[in-house]
Amino acid sequence: MSDFRAAVEARDVDAISAMLADDVTFRSPVAHKPYEGKAITAAILANVIEVFEDFHYVRELADDTGHALVFEAKVDGLQITGCDFLVLDDDGLITDFMVMVRPLKAAHALADAMGARFERIVEMASASPIGD
Repeated sequence: MSDFRAAVEARDVDAISAMLADDVTFRSPVAHKPYEGKAITAAILANVIEVFEDFHYVRELADDTGHALVFEAKVDGLQITGCDFLVLDDDGLITDFMVMVRPLKAAHALADAMGARFERIVEMASASPIGD
């Protein structure tokens, strides 16, 4: 996961996207329904990278079922702590990407910021050459 971690911390959207399986499922901390597919997941990640300020990973855990990357950042001036839970396929591509964040006030700020970008996210995913 060091390549993924480096890509996220470098804000390298193309490298992040290359690590996603075509059929990846993205489980948002602020949406009830998961998002299916590489195009929408890449678009979400491209936007959240812009929303998060001072993003950095602080801890990494792994076992035979996946990886957990704990991060800290700011959203609209509020400190947020979260964790990316990643499941990989046999080729090392991310097939399941679940994010959890805290505290609630920062989660609401994240939901507001991403909600304001949702139309843009959908447009980016629709324009993507990546098939879902």
